[in-house]
Amino acid sequence: MNDTLHVVQKLSDWRERALEFEQEIQKAVVGQARVIRLVTICIFARGHVLIEGDVGVGKTTLLRSVSRALGGDFARVEGTVDMMPSDILYHTYIGEDGRPRVDPSELLRLAETLPVFFFNEINRARPQVHSLLLRLMAERSVSAFNHVHHFPYLNVFADRNMVEREETFELPAAARDRFFMEIPMRAPTDEEARRRLVFDPAFHDTETLIERVSSGSFDYRKTPEVARAIQTHVKSSEALERYVLNLWQALIQPSSAGVSLPDIDLSALIKGGASPRGLAALVRAARVRAWLEGRDYLIPEDVRDVFIEVMSHRIFVDPIHALRGDDIVKRLCHAAFDATPVP
Repeated sequence: MNDTLHVVQKLSDWRERALEFEQEIQKAVVGQARVIRLVTICIFARGHVLIEGDVGVGKTTLLRSVSRALGGDFARVEGTVDMMPSDILYHTYIGEDGRPRVDPSELLRLAETLPVFFFNEINRARPQVHSLLLRLMAERSVSAFNHVHHFPYLNVFADRNMVEREETFELPAAARDRFFMEIPMRAPTDEEARRRLVFDPAFHDTETLIERVSSGSFDYRKTPEVARAIQTHVKSSEALERYVLNLWQALIQPSSAGVSLPDIDLSALIKGGASPRGLAALVRAARVRAWLEGRDYLIPEDVRDVFIEVMSHRIFVDPIHALRGDDIVKRLCHAAFDATPVP
């Protein structure tokens, strides 16, 4: 009993720090409260993120602010068509003595102090590079220089170039499934936030802007412990578990679950996805959301609030709908909500 009370108190204290963490990020990133909350959920669920957004909406500023608020380092690589897997791990150059030199990359040098690694324009890089990144994401380790390098606190963030199609390599379904969430980040719609971004000089100097964020408002070295405690402590009722399983069934066999879309034949729509791994990720995210809301139990709103970002990129439709695939999947998810009774 004393151990349980101790965990409850620690989770309460950690929650206060997590909310402070969000507030610190909002000092540098305005009009993105939803995005910040989803990134916070991913940090405390230990999940990797694919951020979808136009150029110049503040993705790098967001991630540098997250890293600073966690008190850790930040590393970034740019995807290019000629990039090789080794480019992520080490650099080769000619030294002053004329001899070839090999130095560990920033990623390896910061391994044990790195909570945020940003792979910019991941679809610019070749599939061989994706393979190395997937291992890093799955195992939080890579082999280099006859040594296994561990990344105990790492969260990988990536984005894609969605404008240009030449010299890009689209992520296959299995690779997208490795990302815990796909989070859309758009320009703010709030007029005051837009005004500040355009006319306030503070938002024109990224370095000064990020310095507003207090360093280490949540210690990144605590995140694995916090993540384990959340998943152990936040409980689900039998009715809630049945609700999640019914949602799952509605995605696997939408027609038999009473789901309908006016202009789509659902009998042959779904070709894959909605796997047990995806549903486990959904529950992990929902538990973190419940904790951030101050509860130690799940409610349907916890599941629904993160459902699209966790599940939509894991559901694969018939190629005939490929050009509208993402839109159709989101419509399908909302239709599944409507067709599944809420406990």
